[in-house]
Amino acid sequence: MSRRRNERSGQVDLTGEAIHWDLGESLSYGQYLQLDKVLDAQRPLSSEHDEMLFMIVHQAAELWMRLMLHELEAVFACVRRDELGPSFKLLRRIGRVQSQLLAGWEVLSTLTPADYSAFRNALGRSSGFQSYQYRLLEFRLGNKNAQMIEVHRHDAPAYGQLERALHAPSLYDEALRLLSRRGYGISEERLNRDFSEPYRPSKQVAGAWLGVYHNAQKDWDLYELAERLIDLDYQFQLWRFHHLKTVERIIGHKRGTGGTGGVSYLAKALELKFFPELWQVRTSM
Repeated sequence: MSRRRNERSGQVDLTGEAIHWDLGESLSYGQYLQLDKVLDAQRPLSSEHDEMLFMIVHQAAELWMRLMLHELEAVFACVRRDELGPSFKLLRRIGRVQSQLLAGWEVLSTLTPADYSAFRNALGRSSGFQSYQYRLLEFRLGNKNAQMIEVHRHDAPAYGQLERALHAPSLYDEALRLLSRRGYGISEERLNRDFSEPYRPSKQVAGAWLGVYHNAQKDWDLYELAERLIDLDYQFQLWRFHHLKTVERIIGHKRGTGGTGGVSYLAKALELKFFPELWQVRTSM
């Protein structure tokens, strides 16, 4: 009878569950996740209801980007060791994280122009353009631009990280080094280039990747790496597009809070590709 009453009321029957009601000295869920810090980080600067949405979406994006950077470091290590198998799982996970970032724009797009205008002035000059983690992701993947780090000069740790990433080989540079070690012709000039400079596509590199695709059965892991990199690049392009359309939907063609042209600035990045030759070879196959 007691069980039936619980079913009617919608309560979960806890009979036989050995729940630790008293944690004693053990670590709690909230302590492990440091939720006191995490949930104290939402401090809107205005009294407007919708600022909380705006803040949480951006904070969540930064957490997902932190995970992407963490996973990318492991991918770098796999490529350098020529042990690509584990990297595929890591790159698949990064793809799932990118899906979460894309979903964030869907939530943010519920913000109307009037909603955002009500608290926009409270943001001052703060802008996503100043996200050092996003910039670090772009540098690690190969979109190098020395000018971009200047906005972080006031933040010594972030500036230092970005400066190191600017001068270090990107994931694509490491992939080309691997191709060379596997016998695909990549010139020394390209392998030892100035990594702080933007990457320039090469017919030689395109030819090397075309060779990988033609030899997919023999070099399946290189072929799989190429496809995983395309997935990564493709998801970034979708992210940029959704960013642009969300901004356009909310503020139209107003200038961004960080000083950029807003939509006009974001449109410039739509054609950006981290791994250009991987896109080019599709025409040649």
